[in-house]
Amino acid sequence: MSVALRTFPTLTSLQTALAQGQLSATELAQDCLKQIHAQQALNAFVHVDTELTLAQARAADASRAAGTAGPLTGIPIAHKDVFVTQGWRSTAGSNMLKNYVSPFDATVVHKLLEAGCVNLGKLNCDEFAMGSGNEHSAFGPARNPWDQRCVPGGSSGGSAAAVAARLVFATTGTDTGGSVRQPAALCGVSGIKPTYGAVSRYGMIAYGSSLDQAGVIAPAAADLVALLDTMSGFDVRDATSTEQCRGVTNAPGRIQSEFKKASAHYLSQATLPLKGLRIGVPSEYFGVGLSPEVGAAIEAALVQFEQLGAQRVSISLPRTRLSIPAYYVIAPAEASSNLSRYDGVRYGHRTSSYTDLADMTGRSRAEGFGPEVQRRILVGTYVLSHGYYDAYYLQAQRLRRMIADDFQAAFAQKCDVIMGPVTPTVAKPIGGNQDDPTADWLADVYTLGLNLAGLPGMSVPCGFGKSAAGNPLPIGLQIIGDYFDEGRLLAIAHQYQLATDWHQHSAGQV
Repeated sequence: MSVALRTFPTLTSLQTALAQGQLSATELAQDCLKQIHAQQALNAFVHVDTELTLAQARAADASRAAGTAGPLTGIPIAHKDVFVTQGWRSTAGSNMLKNYVSPFDATVVHKLLEAGCVNLGKLNCDEFAMGSGNEHSAFGPARNPWDQRCVPGGSSGGSAAAVAARLVFATTGTDTGGSVRQPAALCGVSGIKPTYGAVSRYGMIAYGSSLDQAGVIAPAAADLVALLDTMSGFDVRDATSTEQCRGVTNAPGRIQSEFKKASAHYLSQATLPLKGLRIGVPSEYFGVGLSPEVGAAIEAALVQFEQLGAQRVSISLPRTRLSIPAYYVIAPAEASSNLSRYDGVRYGHRTSSYTDLADMTGRSRAEGFGPEVQRRILVGTYVLSHGYYDAYYLQAQRLRRMIADDFQAAFAQKCDVIMGPVTPTVAKPIGGNQDDPTADWLADVYTLGLNLAGLPGMSVPCGFGKSAAGNPLPIGLQIIGDYFDEGRLLAIAHQYQLATDWHQHSAGQV
């Protein structure tokens, strides 16, 4: 754990320390880099460049000396390796892009750099973000800091592991079917997936274009606010970026404004800050498959919310189980299309031995893509093929609309937010599902619906279970909101974290 991040564990305390000269951005970056090197066994980072990082840190210190520093100047972050970056390799966890260095920064990377954040490097992830455990990386699995024999969750496993081990203050991630919320839950940190279109996808290596959304991971909900706000906003270079939807302008400052407004309202309620808040609890989230220890932790969290004044409301999301087949038709179909660009001709891996163009393309893909990526490409190509498009792909898209309607009916008629588990169990052992490569798909049952509907959602720590070896493993509570409701979600999570200390625990301290 970084000494500085242990001493200044919140964004506010870190900002104050930097502003008052208690430490410099350069000293902070050096401290974090030292810990990254010391904890290489976690395999959270796949590319670190000390000189590039320290150059950014020195620029942050110069900005502060000149009086031009912003709120995030000097804050150490790191990026999931699906965001392209100048200087650092951008591999998407794949041999297909093993040595690729982008000539430009992704919009998310650029915005955080412009805000003064210091990049410590690139983070391990499932290949092309396809996975639920970070076991499908060409660089080997990232490991959970709470028990290194267990997965950190995926696909943003390196992102969550790095924050949980306090190697870096905050990290970016992407969430296509739960890949920010799930690793955040399994590593005991806070992570948020915003409304689809709220954060630009420009420069984010694509998996499923209608599902992928950038998110952010940090220790606590309050730490996420300024970071997500900086990342958000309309981008003319991204055709899926939302300038205005449902009367809500996607402009800088929106999330912080909503957070401050909601927080001020809740704090004015004294001993019952969340009085009047209706929490929808889907019956489908508490059926067969949910482990007793996760169920008990979620129930305790809901009781805590009731003690804060919230009202629990039973709701139904009847197509929850059907989100799995819908997602695993739509996402592979989009992956099949997106990954067709890796043909060995323009960029990416090219085989050294081939007879003609078709042979070169086939061999390059066979060598460059890992088993999970190949599996999803084959599924996607099949469902898009003649004779199966109507039967599978169109049916999945119809079901997607119905799943979104289920959420909208709940928000319109019964509740303000929805809460439940993120994952059915605590983190599983690495290699635990080798005999059934699709078993991990079932673990996404509580997260997939949000991506299909494009809704915002987040995970906050709410308790602990145990690994097979008896080590504590974190459990996450999922909080789901209506479109563009990120600010209020973060404020609600913040109220919960003011009343509990689950988010303050670090690996090895429980």
